[in-house]
Amino acid sequence: MNINRNTVLKFRENDGASNMKTAVTNSPAQVFGARTCCALLFLVPALVAGCGSSGKTKADAAGAPNVAAVKVTRQNLSNDLEIASEFLPYQEIDVYAKVSGYIQKLYVDWGTHVKQGQLLAVLEIPELQQQLTQDEAALRRSQQDQERAREELGRAQSAYGVAHITYKRLADVQKTRPELVAQQDIDVAQGKDLEASSGVSAARAALSAAEQASIASKAALDKDKAMFGYARMTAPFDGVVTKIYAYTGALLPAGTSSAKSESALCQLSQNSLLRLVIPVPERAVPEIHDGQTLEVDVSGLKKTFSGKIARSSGQIDPTTRTMHTEVTVPNPTYELVPGMYASVRIPLHAVTNVLTVPMQAIQFTGTGQGVALIVNTQKRLEKREVKLGLQTAAEVEILSGLSEGETVVFGEQNQFKEGESVSPKLVEVPRVE
Repeated sequence: MNINRNTVLKFRENDGASNMKTAVTNSPAQVFGARTCCALLFLVPALVAGCGSSGKTKADAAGAPNVAAVKVTRQNLSNDLEIASEFLPYQEIDVYAKVSGYIQKLYVDWGTHVKQGQLLAVLEIPELQQQLTQDEAALRRSQQDQERAREELGRAQSAYGVAHITYKRLADVQKTRPELVAQQDIDVAQGKDLEASSGVSAARAALSAAEQASIASKAALDKDKAMFGYARMTAPFDGVVTKIYAYTGALLPAGTSSAKSESALCQLSQNSLLRLVIPVPERAVPEIHDGQTLEVDVSGLKKTFSGKIARSSGQIDPTTRTMHTEVTVPNPTYELVPGMYASVRIPLHAVTNVLTVPMQAIQFTGTGQGVALIVNTQKRLEKREVKLGLQTAAEVEILSGLSEGETVVFGEQNQFKEGESVSPKLVEVPRVE
């Protein structure tokens, strides 16, 4: 398309209606060309301005890239060991009958809460009742024999006293007046004295035998009474009846049967105090001690309870490299039930008010050593060697190399270079409890 030079100059120099008229007087091709050129003249400055603005933005982005960063802060850190276990009753037993008998009355059932000494059942033992009657009769007879032997001893002692005095008198007379007493009378008196003395010894022995027989009879009676007392079966401790093996009318054999599950009356569990048996790893053994309070988390109830280390085996199992440790948990309201799973949190090490940064802000170079990228006051990256202390799942203690309030790069550090200008953007890192 050919554009008349005079027409274009008129568009640049004139603004009035006469100029427009002049343009119209030209050919249609000339008019169209003039309009197109005018539009181009207005678009060129805009395009030039737009290109200049875009180039400036890219330069800024390339010169100071955004980086995620965190502040060095002071916090309390703790390193815990969590071990899962199962609640067990503090003690659990099967209640057996001491003597064989039929259940005459049963006072408990499944889930019955009982106190120590509370009556569980009464057994009927007719043959033992007859034995008690026989023992009482034998004791009375022994007591009567003892009284008879005591009377015989008194009679023998009296006879000995008379015989001994008679002999002594005759012997004294013979010494002073030998002609008044015959030797035969003295010999007879001496024989009666010895005979009476022997009678006293025999009576004393008979009395001792009667006393021993009386003691034996009383012991037999007491024994049978004690055995008959076992007909009243009572609870040995506070607990819950978790199983019933026999009911009214059933015969309970004496608790010496090999099939104990069939001969017991019930199973009694002490659930007011529960125990957790936890295998403590070898590395954590030095950190625990008896009486230490621990947190016990029960996921089924979504609650945390307090427990104490009650006892430990005192040695490490060579097979598992763990130590048997028991934690007791009070359960006064019976909210916890044996068989529930729980996790015990054992604090291994803790520090307070120390410098910390997230684990992602440190590039570990060795044991207790690492490197962090610092954003200095000129917003340039600076590599800093740091000494590390306690490490948790999300944070690490800074012993040296960083100061409180400094800004460090969070995340991958290999994509940045030392001395590079950056634009730090602080991020919130949630703590792992």
